[in-house]
Amino acid sequence: MFGEKALSRLERDVFSQTGVTDIILLEGINDIGHDPHVHNANKIIDGMKEIAEQAHERGLRIYAGTLTPFNAYDSGNYYTAEGEQTRQEVNKWIRNNHVFDGVIDFDRVLADPSNPEKLLPTYDSGDALHPNDLGLRVMAESIDLSIFEKPFK
Repeated sequence: MFGEKALSRLERDVFSQTGVTDIILLEGINDIGHDPHVHNANKIIDGMKEIAEQAHERGLRIYAGTLTPFNAYDSGNYYTAEGEQTRQEVNKWIRNNHVFDGVIDFDRVLADPSNPEKLLPTYDSGDALHPNDLGLRVMAESIDLSIFEKPFK
């Protein structure tokens, strides 16, 4: 087991915290990679929609982060071609959805331009899945902070 699913810990991790006004959601890659693999993009998308709905019911803004590259992560069969196809489908939906208040394209900023299924080596922590400190900084700097100044709907 690799921890609780996002939906089951949402109340504890987000909604019960004081002062929360905005959420950046970056979920789904472990669903794709860990056994049992979820290779149905709609299942992941449905979970994201449910999280967004719960956030909006509480008057919170929520932004979706695209799923980052994971090819070359060497942990059994975490990466598969079918999993990559699922990641691409989820990211396509994220980039074109009307569910979230905005999109932060972490995939675009971390991907190796010569091989977009992999992290740019400069941002790789060494496992080909998790960004290093520089990668995390680039992710943070890719966020247009003005989105947090918009009035609530």
